[in-house]
Amino acid sequence: MESKIMYTEAFPSGPMRHYFFDYKQGARGDLFVQLTCSEKLRDGGYQRNRVVFFERDLPLVVQALASLCHHAGHLKLKGIKEGPEVRRERGIPSWEPDMKPRERMLAHGPKALSDAELLAMLIGSGTPKETAVDLAVRILKAFGGLHGLLGASYKRLARFSGMGMAKCSAILSTIEISMRLFGRNVEGPSSELPA
Repeated sequence: MESKIMYTEAFPSGPMRHYFFDYKQGARGDLFVQLTCSEKLRDGGYQRNRVVFFERDLPLVVQALASLCHHAGHLKLKGIKEGPEVRRERGIPSWEPDMKPRERMLAHGPKALSDAELLAMLIGSGTPKETAVDLAVRILKAFGGLHGLLGASYKRLARFSGMGMAKCSAILSTIEISMRLFGRNVEGPSSELPA
């Protein structure tokens, strides 16, 4: 029994060459993807080159191909045209949904989050080198925990890479709201805003 095509995609590359991407089931039930390049020869015949990837290997194949295209684009190799950049999710968006702070808070409530995760929610986004949670951990460590943030100032918060005016203001305004809610009258550095 031959392999059976379950689904196919095809596209031409000029009048003499066609590509076929076939999702197939083999005689023993194995699922695989077969890539075929079919070129029409001058004598009327066809030359076909095929490569097969078994279904279990597809995630690795896709990852390797994305990495190859990404790096080739950076090398600006001849013959490779620039197209949409393949971007690999990084940071919190790449985390499993049950690990993301916002999703966990919605599913389990704010008490399920660590101090760093709560602070990361105010920060909103990290930098290319660290997530908002990692940035929050660094800030909390520098201030000695949440209570240390009561004495935070714009200048001290802005020293952290990734902390601009909007993020500093979000933290300082949240501290002020908390103090007003609990009737504390703490005067100090938090009232210092940038000129």
